[in-house]
Amino acid sequence: MRQYLNLFKHYLLFEKNLSDNSIDAYFRDISRFIDYIETQGIPSVDKIASAHIQRFLQILAQIGLSASSTTRNLSSIRSFFHFLIADNYLNQDPTSAIQNPKLPKTLPAVLSYPEVLDIIAQIPIDSPPGIRNRAMIELLYACGLRVSELLSIQTDYIFFNEMIVKVFGKGRKERYVPVSVSALAWIRRYLDEVRPSLSRTGISPPILFLNNRGLGMSRMGFWKIINRYVKAVGIKRNIHPHTFRHSFATHLVENGADLRAVQEMLGHADISTTQIYTHLDRSFIKKEYKQYHPRS
Repeated sequence: MRQYLNLFKHYLLFEKNLSDNSIDAYFRDISRFIDYIETQGIPSVDKIASAHIQRFLQILAQIGLSASSTTRNLSSIRSFFHFLIADNYLNQDPTSAIQNPKLPKTLPAVLSYPEVLDIIAQIPIDSPPGIRNRAMIELLYACGLRVSELLSIQTDYIFFNEMIVKVFGKGRKERYVPVSVSALAWIRRYLDEVRPSLSRTGISPPILFLNNRGLGMSRMGFWKIINRYVKAVGIKRNIHPHTFRHSFATHLVENGADLRAVQEMLGHADISTTQIYTHLDRSFIKKEYKQYHPRS
């Protein structure tokens, strides 16, 4: 299949005369699709069925890729198969019966990377609450955490030297996620300058992020923090803490990260039941994170 991908790349360059950026986008989308196909044990392009493509698109949706990005992936795959048919490498088009994906309306909006930066820039860092809030939002986006995961992280779950954080997801399933240098720096500053003043002897739990009463922060309390900075930026869309998780996944995948690595970082339950989500060596996941996360 890789040889067909290289032929398609030459076709885009010499016959379609596309720009380097457009060719790279096509190549990245189709290469990711082929990665998935290979994990399914499909030996050749003529064995690819519509069901395989539909399942691949479902996976993109599950990790939070926006509707436009998922549709673009399908468009790239269509173009690839149209090329194979036009050059007589294939007889049937498995994309012919597939409609553009319609994602659930309840899927949170995805922030662009500049919007993430704008939100972070709104956080005042000249006060203890601001330093804490900066550390929380940096960690939320750096690791693609669920809000429940963020609020339950304990102080000894951060491994500064290894640059990873221990997370307990749904069903108390443990995973280790790479974390950015920026997030670690703000967590260190929060631990050194802020948390000691918030902690109350005999009252405060070992939770990393405490509220002004020395207790773990509530979901609503954190949502209010996020909402304050989103409004300050002027974003009109309905942004929740979970939006940062979808943005994390989208930014990694759109920059070329391996789907399996992203799935493992997110801690999706499908990892244990779907062949694509095989166990990955932690060093590989860290490599993918460092290469593709915008703030790594």
